[in-house]
Amino acid sequence: MRLPLFCPLRRFSLNSSPKSNLAMPLLRTLLACSLMLTLGCQTQAPPAGGGGGESGGEETITAGDTDTKRILIDGSSTVEPLSAAMAQVFGETHSEFDTPSVKISGTGGGFQKFGRGEIDISDASRPIKEGEAAACAEAGIEPVELKVAIDGLSVVVNKDNDWCTALTVAQLKAIWSAGSEIKKWSDINPDWPAEEIQLFGPDAKSGTHDYFKEVILDKDAEFRADFSPNSDDNVLVTGIAGEKFALGFFGFTYLVENQDRIKAVAISATDKAEDAVVPTPETIESGAYTPLARPLFIYVTKQGLQRADIAAFCDFYLSDEGQEVVRLKKFIGLNAEQLAASREALAAAKDNE
Repeated sequence: MRLPLFCPLRRFSLNSSPKSNLAMPLLRTLLACSLMLTLGCQTQAPPAGGGGGESGGEETITAGDTDTKRILIDGSSTVEPLSAAMAQVFGETHSEFDTPSVKISGTGGGFQKFGRGEIDISDASRPIKEGEAAACAEAGIEPVELKVAIDGLSVVVNKDNDWCTALTVAQLKAIWSAGSEIKKWSDINPDWPAEEIQLFGPDAKSGTHDYFKEVILDKDAEFRADFSPNSDDNVLVTGIAGEKFALGFFGFTYLVENQDRIKAVAISATDKAEDAVVPTPETIESGAYTPLARPLFIYVTKQGLQRADIAAFCDFYLSDEGQEVVRLKKFIGLNAEQLAASREALAAAKDNE
């Protein structure tokens, strides 16, 4: 979908930083207008394969083709709403390029496609693993890691759950570890319902699955097998929204966009429930929401940066305007130091092509 030619956003260049105190608030308004128009005022994250203006029946495009103008993006379902929004705004403000295609296959699935040269950019909710990097090296692909935003992995329950408002990290570990003896809510707290917990969580292809395992479970521990897994957070939202006794976890933006259907559980890094913190932009950015705050990434190849459209899209992602899109999509923007580091990494990759 293209914005109408009369949209005031086209009167502003998004290739440079605003130069007055009045410019950025106005820019926020214009970007919000653009997102509402291009994304259809959606209240939920787009379904798998539906982001970035993807349409059916289109000829297959091969990643890395220097004659191709359409960027192919795939990977993390957590990062997908952000990349989809970024792609839409980029397509509207850079009319010389086609709007990028954005799909979901999970962080692990995205890295598999990335290592085979099937996509140009891999969305990731965790850093690339050693084996994934080795696959890239074997294929002659040089990945460039760009941190683009901060997320607060959110533990959520059904909106009708009126008993579980807080959990400790120790309780989460006891619930989710393989061999767990916790089957009912009353197994956590005898005052809670003697009803079986319906568990929903990202599958093994998801970076969210890996991050939760790293910071909540023991390093070598495994997840319990009796939960409903999926690499698409939209599916997890629907499952939890439909089960009164459900419990699950996924990225913060899916919580924000579905607050009429689900709600957050405050998390305590100590053994005291009174220390529990609810995920909000403020608690995630400040570090108070620990240990579930995490960075989000996109991965591009040094070879791909030879294409003008890919280089321009990465520049836009890390521009001041791109960080406004990050905040409008309810993610947490990078601080000045983090943003400078990502920009330096991108510049160095371009210089060493």
